[in-house]
Amino acid sequence: MITIIRIAGRVNRDRDVEETLNRLRLGKKYTCTLIDETPEMIGMIRKVRNFIAYGKIEKNDLAELIEKRGKSIEKGKKIDNVKTADMIIKNKSFKDSGIKPYFGLHPPRGGIDSRQHYPRGVLGDNKEGFIKLLRRML
Repeated sequence: MITIIRIAGRVNRDRDVEETLNRLRLGKKYTCTLIDETPEMIGMIRKVRNFIAYGKIEKNDLAELIEKRGKSIEKGKKIDNVKTADMIIKNKSFKDSGIKPYFGLHPPRGGIDSRQHYPRGVLGDNKEGFIKLLRRML
C-alpha cells in the first residue's frame, strides 16, 4: 500500500490537478490517505507528484496512524487499531474497516521544505524519509 500526504494547498492549482487530488481523497492540506499500487493510481500520483509526498507504509506504522488519527464512521465507536490495520492490508480497502478513508494530520513538527523534491525537500517519493515525516505529523 502507498500512503499519500498532500503538502501543497489549493491556491493557483490547475483544475485537472485539483480534480485528481480530490479523487485521491486529498481535499485539504496535510490530509493523508492510503491507495493500492494499480497502474491507474500510479498515473494519478505521477500527475500530482509536485504537490504530495508519498511512500510505502508498514503494518505497525499503519496501526499507529489509525490509533492517533483514525476516525470511526459511527460516532463514539471505539477502533481496534491492530485489527483494523490487518483488515486494511488484507482487503486493500477501507470498505469494511469502519473508519474514514482519510486522516487529518498536523503540520510537521520542525518544519519542512515544501517546495523541493526529495532528498532536499519532502515532495515526491520519500523512500526512507517518509515514515519520519509521517511520525512528525501525528
